[in-house]
Amino acid sequence: MSPWSWFLLQTLCLLPTGAASRRGAPGTANCELNPQQSELNSFLWTIKRDPPSYFFGTIHVPYTRVWDFIPDNSKEAFLQSSIVYFELDLTDPYTISALTSCQMLPQGENLQDVLPRDIYCRLKRHLEYVKLMMPLWMTPDQRGKGLYADYLFNAIAGNWERKRPVWVMLMVNSLTEVDIKSRGVPVLDLFLAQEAERLRKQTGAVEKVEEQCHPLNGLNFSQVIFALNQTLLQQESLRAGSLQIPYTTEDLIKHYNCGDLSSVILSHDSSQVPNFINATLPPQERITAQEIDSYLRRELIHKRNERIGKRVKALLEEFPDKGFFFAFGAASQ
Repeated sequence: MSPWSWFLLQTLCLLPTGAASRRGAPGTANCELNPQQSELNSFLWTIKRDPPSYFFGTIHVPYTRVWDFIPDNSKEAFLQSSIVYFELDLTDPYTISALTSCQMLPQGENLQDVLPRDIYCRLKRHLEYVKLMMPLWMTPDQRGKGLYADYLFNAIAGNWERKRPVWVMLMVNSLTEVDIKSRGVPVLDLFLAQEAERLRKQTGAVEKVEEQCHPLNGLNFSQVIFALNQTLLQQESLRAGSLQIPYTTEDLIKHYNCGDLSSVILSHDSSQVPNFINATLPPQERITAQEIDSYLRRELIHKRNERIGKRVKALLEEFPDKGFFFAFGAASQ
C-alpha cells in the first residue's frame, strides 16, 4: 500500500463502497464482467462524514471503454457531491499551456543539438514510420468524425524537435497503434471534468502543473539518454516483431472493469513512464534503470501522494459541510 492510500485510511475514515466481496481478491483478473450494476466492483471509497465525501480511482483510457462497468453508486456519488477535485484542472487552458511550456527545451536549443547523433537519427526514423502508419491505424469512426492522420500526428508530435528528451521519450512510448485508435475520445478523468463543468459543479485541483512536470525534468542527462534509447529499442523490436509487450491496454481495461485493485497491471497506467528494469541489461545499465525507477517512485508516487494527502485533508477540514468527490488516478495510489 502506498503512502497516499495509507494516509487516507488512517486520517479520513475511508471505507470501501459497493460490491467488496471480490475486490482485490485472487482471481478477479479472470472475472466475468457482469452487466448487473449491483454486482460490479469499482474504485470508490466513502470518506465518513456528514455530508459524505468520496475518493474515486480513475484510469487513463477512453471513458467509453469503462463507463458501463462503473457501478451506479459511483456515478451517484459523483452526482451528489457539490465539489469535484482532480489532480490537475483539466478544463483550464492554462493547464495545457503550462504543460507545453514545461516540456520545451530552453530558447534557442533543438533536439538535434542535444541528442547523440545516432539516437537522434533513430528517433527521426521511428517518427517517420509512425507518420506513415498512422492513416492505417486510425479507425473508420475517427475518420467519420473528421479526425485526419496528419492533423493527429501534428497534434501529438508537432514541434518534437523543440521538446526536452524526457518528454520525447514519453511521446514515443505512447505513439502506438492502440493509443492512436483511442484518440478523439476523452479519457475518464477528462470526461468527469467535462461532466462536472456541464453540471455546474464547483471544481478544483490539488496539484500545480509544475509539481507534475518538474520531477521528470529532474532526471539527469545520462539517465534521460538511457531511457530514450531503451524506449526506441523497445519500439524498434515491436516493429520487427521480436517483442511482445507483457501488459496491453486491453489488459489494463479488463482489470479495471473487474475492480482488481491489487493488480500489478494497473501500476503500468501511472504517469505513462515505462519500466526500464530488465534482466537482460548489462550490470551498469541495470543500475541506471534501478536509479531511474527509484527516483520516479520517490518523486511521482511517494512524495506526491504525501503532498496530495495533506491537501485533501486540509480541504475536508476547511469545508466540513461540503460533499467532495476526489477523482485521482487509481494507479498512483
